[in-house]
Amino acid sequence: MAAGAAVAAVGTPVPVAVADSKGEAGRPTLPPPDARALRAAIDDLGHPRASGAQLRVSGSAGRWYGTSGVADPATGRPVGLNDKVRAGSITKTFVATAALQLADEGRLRLESPVRHYLPTLLPERFGAITVAQLLNHTSGLPDHVGLPDLSTPEAVLRHRFDRWTPQQIVATVTGGQLKFRPGSKQEYRGINYVLAALVIEQVTGRPYGLVIRNRILRPLRLGHTSFPSANGNEVSIHGPHMHGCLEMSDGTLTDITEFDMSVSHADGEIVTSTGDMHRFLAALFSGSLLPQRQLRKMFTLPPKHVRMLDGSPARYSTGLQTATVNGVTLWGKTGEQYGYAAGMFATRDQQRRLVWAFTPVRLGASQSPMAQRIADAATTPRR
Repeated sequence: MAAGAAVAAVGTPVPVAVADSKGEAGRPTLPPPDARALRAAIDDLGHPRASGAQLRVSGSAGRWYGTSGVADPATGRPVGLNDKVRAGSITKTFVATAALQLADEGRLRLESPVRHYLPTLLPERFGAITVAQLLNHTSGLPDHVGLPDLSTPEAVLRHRFDRWTPQQIVATVTGGQLKFRPGSKQEYRGINYVLAALVIEQVTGRPYGLVIRNRILRPLRLGHTSFPSANGNEVSIHGPHMHGCLEMSDGTLTDITEFDMSVSHADGEIVTSTGDMHRFLAALFSGSLLPQRQLRKMFTLPPKHVRMLDGSPARYSTGLQTATVNGVTLWGKTGEQYGYAAGMFATRDQQRRLVWAFTPVRLGASQSPMAQRIADAATTPRR
């Protein structure tokens, strides 16, 4: 992982929204997409500063697609329809889907302690943590200790080819005490999904990326999606892609597209495209990947007494997050990696699906303004 703070920060999702998209008597309330508002949302590449963006809006209420800026600042190539990106924590939704599939087949018990599957990886004092608590971020695992400090763009550049094993990543959280009793609070942590992927590997005997490839990517024909760890931790993105860049302390722009994603592993290593994210989200919400008894877990938040560490209501389910914008509830996932940000959200009834990707250049800058503009433009009723 990047650094104590960086491991959490790189995969930290941007709050967006979701709500019931039906009006009285079940009548739809979402109008066709507002092309002008959506165009304005992605054309603002100054807040946060970004080199390019793309957005897909689809669903039963209508469709829209647009791009802005460039895919490669060095050449000026415009953003292409199927350009790949690093989508960060969107990895987690794929991991959760595979875990729920295995649970439905009886190969994995969500309520079993993680130590049942990984007896030597976690200390006995962590014995109460279950697989389900990894998937909905209620594990209480300690903060990372011993990761490099990636608080400057120069440090990110210096460490971008560091190689980590998932076991080494886990070892950075096993020296302390649990932050809270498992299941009593919620804290979004990437390490939860590194462990969840190791559980998947334990019960299948195969790398988690290959498990997802066979169960999800191939059946859905997601040809632009891959997991670097399943391909020898490859550092490059093959085929047309948006380039991730970071602004250095002296103001120059450095291309950091090539990156050893073992630092994130199942926390956020996925390479994909907005088209593949759209197809995956539609299949997932339609029930093509999971039976309803498992799919419901992705739309179920922890009990109301379980709150975030800051006291706000829990907003993460199994593999998804939720928010409400303009009275419209969206479920989905955001993701970030250095030089990249992405999101995929939909109303539960799929009247509206939103999938975006953009390439922010300033380290540590909040990606929320772009996500909030998109969500607002996609959910504001027309006057």
